Amino acid sequence: MKRQDFRFFHRLRVRWAEVDMQKIVFNAHYLMYVDTAVADYWRALAMPYEEAMHLLDGDIYARKATVEFNASARMDERLDVGVKCTRIGTSSMNFTGAIFRDNDLLVTVELVYVFADPATQTSRPVPQALRELLLGFEAGEDMLNVVTGDWARLGADAQRIRSDVFIEEQRIPAELEWDEDDKTALHVVIYNRLGQTLATGRLLQHAPGVAKIGRVAVHRVLRGSRVGARVMATLMEAARARGDHEVILNAQRSAEPFYLGLGFAPRGDAFDEAGIAHIEMVRPLAPA
Repeated sequence: MKRQDFRFFHRLRVRWAEVDMQKIVFNAHYLMYVDTAVADYWRALAMPYEEAMHLLDGDIYARKATVEFNASARMDERLDVGVKCTRIGTSSMNFTGAIFRDNDLLVTVELVYVFADPATQTSRPVPQALRELLLGFEAGEDMLNVVTGDWARLGADAQRIRSDVFIEEQRIPAELEWDEDDKTALHVVIYNRLGQTLATGRLLQHAPGVAKIGRVAVHRVLRGSRVGARVMATLMEAARARGDHEVILNAQRSAEPFYLGLGFAPRGDAFDEAGIAHIEMVRPLAPA
C-alpha cells in the first residue's frame, strides 16, 4: 500500500502521552489515530456528521477493526493518516486506514462499519445519498454546490447559517445582524451534496471600483476545511468580473489569520463592532 492509493490524509504529531515504556507509540493509539482521521474524512466530504446522520435517519457503527503493524512511530514524529472507502455493501461499509511516516507505511487498519437505526442499532440499507457521496468523493468529484443570487433566492438559507453563527454562537444581537444591505447585496450560499447549508457571505459595492465582503459565516464543524475560502473566492471573482479593483472587509481579529492566508492585509487600527474586536483588511484584485 502506498501514499498515492489515498486522496485524503489527516496529519498529526505524536504526543508524549501516546508513547509507552518502549518509547514507541502504544499500539491502541493507532486505532485512535485512524478514528480521528475518519472524523476528518467526513469533513472532507463537507458533511457535518451529526446533522447529516439525522438527515439520513440512521448512524454508523463500528463492527470490526483489524490492525496490521509494520513499524513503530515515536514521540514528536509527524504522521499522515490516509483514509479511503473501499467497499459499500447493502448495509455495511469498508474503510482502509494507513499511517505513514513520510513514505514509510507503519500501520494498516481495516474498518467495517454498519449503517443502522440509532434507537435499535439494527442494520439498515446504506442510503443512496450517502452511497453516492462516498463514491463521488473517492472519484475526485466536487463535494460542494456553490450558489450565488439575491436575497429573495438565498435569504432563507443564508439567514439560517448566519443566525447559527452570529446570533446563537457569537451572541450578536439580532437587530445588529439584519440590515437593508441584504436586499441589494450579491449573496453566496454553499451546500453539500446532501443539501445541507454550510456557509454564506455577501458582496456589496462600497465605492466605485471597491467591493466589500461581509457576513461570512461557516458551519462550526466545517471551519478549517476550505469551505470559507470557497465563499471568499466566489465573491472575489464576482467583484473582479464587475470591474472592481479592490476588496475590503471588516475581519474579526480571531479570523485575521484566515484572511491573511487569502492575501488580505490589515489597514488602520482595530475597532469594536457588536462587542467584538475587528480590523479592516484589504486586498487588490487583478483585472478580469
